[in-house]
Amino acid sequence: MTTMTRTRVRPTAVLAVLFAGAFVMGCAEMLVVGMIDLIADDLSVSIAAAGALVTANALGLAIGGPLLTFATTRLDRRHVLLATASVFLVANLLPALVADYPVFLVARVVIGAAQGLFIAAAMVTATSIVPPERTGRAMSVVISGFATSSALGLPLGTLLGQAVGWRGSFVAVVIVAAIVLVLLVFVLPSVPTDAGSGALGQARHAFAPRVLAVLSVSFLTFAGMLAAITYLVPFLDEVTGLSGPLVTVYLLVYGVSTTVGSALGGRFADANASRMLIIGAIGVLLSLSVLLAFGGNAWIAGLAVLGIGMLGMGTAPSIQHRVVSLAGPGAPLAASLPASAVNVGIAFGSFAGGLALDRSGPGFAVFTGMGIAVIAIVVAWATSFLKAPAPRE
Repeated sequence: MTTMTRTRVRPTAVLAVLFAGAFVMGCAEMLVVGMIDLIADDLSVSIAAAGALVTANALGLAIGGPLLTFATTRLDRRHVLLATASVFLVANLLPALVADYPVFLVARVVIGAAQGLFIAAAMVTATSIVPPERTGRAMSVVISGFATSSALGLPLGTLLGQAVGWRGSFVAVVIVAAIVLVLLVFVLPSVPTDAGSGALGQARHAFAPRVLAVLSVSFLTFAGMLAAITYLVPFLDEVTGLSGPLVTVYLLVYGVSTTVGSALGGRFADANASRMLIIGAIGVLLSLSVLLAFGGNAWIAGLAVLGIGMLGMGTAPSIQHRVVSLAGPGAPLAASLPASAVNVGIAFGSFAGGLALDRSGPGFAVFTGMGIAVIAIVVAWATSFLKAPAPRE
């Protein structure tokens, strides 16, 4: 674990800046989604090629995040966060200045990796400045930053792209990132890693079977959610008869519900993280069942979407809490793994839902999500019996 220099540490200020950092990094990820047509036209590439920029970001986060965390595990988390924020700033400046698709693609991989490293370092920092009984709530602050960006990043990206162009949107991200970087310099405490906590030793604990088992709960829960949510638009069009601007309302409801769920989930993580994983997976299953059975009613469909986002994302702080706890001495490295599990789950869920949709329509995509959620419940229950390793003397 870590020790911390507590001189003049202001927990509220530190958590607020970490939230801001998570928010701006998440917005950078969502910007491309909101401006994908503008980017494709300007760079003279296909929509599919522009979509690869989103995939590059996700792969950078899922793979690059843990690798960078491993490489920097012996460094002070303050230094890691400052370096990461600086790299993020430069990587977002490149697309705005260089009219080149390959450079943009590489920059997106770097941005994703920086996001993954920031998450891990921010989690360690956030939990080091609060009492143990508030660990889950501290984690939820960082998670809420990314969740809020998911809710607002898409509409913000669309509006900014229309107003100042997609390059101007990235300039706006760079400006905000520079402000966050300055704030980080002033408020971050020193959070050094214990001298006896080597990278290989951390990896042994971070990738222990008990940790991987809990990560599988996150993978399954988000796979179940995204198998349905990825294809919410065609589902609403076919089953509820909604299209156009009205569908945007449902997407906004989902985004807001994930923000609220991640914020409230911290308290449940502090109370009983294992139980929350079970409750969240059951909630996702019930919400998907309601969507499939009563999706023809616009109001009930809206409530189901609300439940999927709130209960599913409400498990995120508990996953983080359980992973860090079960990893023991490997906690600094393990802190980067839940984000990877979530992104892999999102990718798998979207793929599985797409296959189901091609075979039998959007309703079968929701049914596929339900099947994955059932497995998530079983695994969540099984992992609830896992115990954290005894602390070292």
